[in-house]
Amino acid sequence: MKRLIEILIFFLAMTTAPPSGERATIRQNAQPEFLLRNAAAPSIDSAEQNALQISSDIQSRHMPFGALIDPIFSSPYSNRIIGYTRAGDSAIWTGHYLAAEAFRYRVTKSPEALENVKNAIFTIKSLVDVTGNNLLARCFIPVNWRFAQSIIDEEEHHGIYQGRLSGKDYYWLGNTSRDQYTGVFFGLGVAYDMVEDEKLREAISALVTRMLDYLIDHNWSVLMPQGFISTTFIARFDQRLNFLQVGQRVHPGRFSATYQVYRFLDSGSVAAPIAFDLLSDHKSYFKFNLNAITFYNLIRLEPDGFFRKLYMSSYNLMRRTTDDHRNAHFNMIDRGLRGADLRRDSETVELLLQWLSRSRRDQWIDWRVASKYQVCGDDRACDPLPIEDRIRTDFLWQRSPYMLYGGGYGRIESAGIDFILPYWMARYYGVIKN
Repeated sequence: MKRLIEILIFFLAMTTAPPSGERATIRQNAQPEFLLRNAAAPSIDSAEQNALQISSDIQSRHMPFGALIDPIFSSPYSNRIIGYTRAGDSAIWTGHYLAAEAFRYRVTKSPEALENVKNAIFTIKSLVDVTGNNLLARCFIPVNWRFAQSIIDEEEHHGIYQGRLSGKDYYWLGNTSRDQYTGVFFGLGVAYDMVEDEKLREAISALVTRMLDYLIDHNWSVLMPQGFISTTFIARFDQRLNFLQVGQRVHPGRFSATYQVYRFLDSGSVAAPIAFDLLSDHKSYFKFNLNAITFYNLIRLEPDGFFRKLYMSSYNLMRRTTDDHRNAHFNMIDRGLRGADLRRDSETVELLLQWLSRSRRDQWIDWRVASKYQVCGDDRACDPLPIEDRIRTDFLWQRSPYMLYGGGYGRIESAGIDFILPYWMARYYGVIKN
């Protein structure tokens, strides 16, 4: 009977629209203390403690079997998990999480961080193993997991397939996108250089080789078991070069010559897809995150010379559009590629502190009726919103800073990778001193 009541409450919440026009600040005032633990006057001295707590939360609540997904709680005021969601983007955020923990390990030499890096690499290996042909899956879930059916129902439009890992049956999600590959290559490329462990590097090299061989053998397209193409990199010269650049770094004997041929043929076309993406600085904003993490490994691994300058010119084209978006993640990518800048780096610290004042729950926010911000469209403010007033989402920095409304019912918790990744990068690059 108790379970039946919980189910009825769950479906009632799912069919009730978030209150339109309700001020986010008013809703936060009604939250219990466990939702507000980071809200009181965060300081840079306490930022590491927050970062470590977020990593601990990820381990305990967001990786029930290795793949990174987000929990659903029974109510906005409860910590009781009744399901999971956002499995379709598990691969890309597992890659970002790997990068974050790799930067953390490089800064702190923490055994815990090293273990997290190893586990994330093993998870990515499982995402490749479970498909049976070196294709990268979006996510994998145990067949007998108690929350499996809800994930299947939510993600069935991607295609649900079965595979085996270590003698056990798993479902895996198909329709793999460029996002998932880009996030995984980003994390593996960072981890290879941040963690000087020979066995770990061998594992990364083997993984990158398997995925690159698959893409090259399939003409830079991703095929599902039925034979249809879920995505292609044919026109994404920047992403292909990035993957080959990482391949050259982790397995030079296999990919150096290939990279050099592609670099000669494609480097002059890198700016084309970037220019297309810049036609809108608001819609499909996630494209800027994909471009930023693509350029990070592509440029930092390229020696000084003609081709690095060519890549930088394309990167600068994008950066001129996003440099005033108050984006801590993009700021740290820029720090890694262009060096120190007092104004930008000071802003990054400020933005990270503001992030700590946000709730990680997906509360509904709607500023259209509040008249707090000047409006330049149905879902667009005229200027970037302050961090604390931006919508609650999975990874803040891939969402447009101009969005006026969005969110859910306050029952889904984001992982917090949008804090720990720029934070540990800031520590690594000296933006935040130890």
